[in-house]
Amino acid sequence: MERSKERVVVSGMRPTGRLHLGHYFGVIKNWLRLQEEGGRRFIFVADWHALTTAYAEPEKLRKNTEELMLDWLACGLDPEKNTLFVQSKVKEHAELFLLFGMITPKSWLELNPTYKDLKYNLLRVAELKENFRERAKVLVDEILPRLGLKVEDENLLREILTEELAEALVKALFEGALEADLLKRLNVDKKLLHQIDTYGFLGYPVLQAADILVYKGNAVPVGEDQLPHLELAREIARRFNRLYGETFPEPQPLLTEAPKVVGIDGRKMSKSYQNAIYLSDGPEEVEQKVRRMVTDPQRVRRTDPGRPEVCPVFTLHKLFADEPTLKMIEEDCRSARIGCVQCKRMLAAEINAFLEPIRERRRYYEENRDELWTIFEEGSKKARETASRTLEEVRQKMNLP
Repeated sequence: MERSKERVVVSGMRPTGRLHLGHYFGVIKNWLRLQEEGGRRFIFVADWHALTTAYAEPEKLRKNTEELMLDWLACGLDPEKNTLFVQSKVKEHAELFLLFGMITPKSWLELNPTYKDLKYNLLRVAELKENFRERAKVLVDEILPRLGLKVEDENLLREILTEELAEALVKALFEGALEADLLKRLNVDKKLLHQIDTYGFLGYPVLQAADILVYKGNAVPVGEDQLPHLELAREIARRFNRLYGETFPEPQPLLTEAPKVVGIDGRKMSKSYQNAIYLSDGPEEVEQKVRRMVTDPQRVRRTDPGRPEVCPVFTLHKLFADEPTLKMIEEDCRSARIGCVQCKRMLAAEINAFLEPIRERRRYYEENRDELWTIFEEGSKKARETASRTLEEVRQKMNLP
C-alpha cells in the first residue's frame, strides 16, 4: 500500500485527571475498535493543550498526565498497535504550530464557532444555563396555552422551547444584552474571561492542526461538535499546499456517535458536576454512587409502575446489560415487579463486572510506573521520528535553512 493512501489516524486527549465512564464510551471504546483495523494510529496526551486553560496550575500537569496514561493502558490501548506518546516530548508539534501561525488569518480563529463556546464553558456556562432553564420552564408553561397550535407531544415541545430559551439567555448575557450585575449575582467572575482569553487559547486550533498534520494524519475521530476544529485544520493544510506546494493531506473526520452517558444526578456525566463514576473507582465506591442515583421522579412507592425511558439508571443499564437482561429489566420496572433499589443493585454489579479487568490492568501499571513511562517515552521517540521527517520537508518547501 502506498504511504499516501494509508489511513493515518491521529487523536489526543487533554490530561485533566482520572477518566470516567463517559470518556470510555465517548472516546476510548472507539479507539479500541480502530486499533484492530488497518493503518497507523498516533494517540497522544495533549499536555500543551492543557496549558491553554490551566497554565497557572502546572503542579497538576504531571500527575494528571500519569493518570491519563494509566487509564489508557488499563482500558486496553495497545502500545504495539498504537503510537502512544506525550505531546510535549515531540517538539516538532511546537515548530509546526509556529509556522502554521504565520499563515493563518486571525479571522479564521475568531470566527471559529466553538471559540465562544469554549470560553462560555470555562465560565461555568453549564451552571448559568441551568439557572436560566429553571426560569425558562416557568415562561414556557405560560406560553404553551397561548400558541394556538395543535400539540402532538407537549412534553417534547416544552423541552425544546426550554432548552432553546436557556441557550438564548446565556448568549444574551455574554453579548451584553442583559444587565452586567447579573454575572456578579450568579457568581461568575468576569476577570476569568480575560485570564483565559490568551494568545494560546485563541490559537489552540492551530496547534491542533499541527498535531494532526505533523504526522500527515488523514483520519481524525471526532463528534459532530468538533467538526469546526477539523475544518480549520483542513483550511490550513489547503493554504499551506497552495503557498508552498503539495505537502499535507486534508484530514477527514471519522464521525463517532457517542452514547448518552448520564451521571449519578441525571445530568451528563462530568467531572465538573461531580457526578462521575470513574474507571478507577473500587467496587464499594461504585455501589455507593449507584445507590445515590436519581430515578423516575414519578415512581414514589415500590408498587408504582416505573418509566424506564426517563430513568437515568435504565439509561446506564443500556451500556452494560445484554438484550435479554435489558428487556427483563424494562418489563419488570414497568410492571413494578422490581423496585429501584433492586434495579440499582443490578446496575452496580454490571458496572463492577465491566470495570474489574480495567482495575486489574491499572493496578499492574500503578505498581510498575517505570514500565508505564517507558512505554510513553518509546512512543514519543517513535512519534518524533515521523514528525521530524515532516518538518524537514516543510523547512525545505519554505526555504528555511
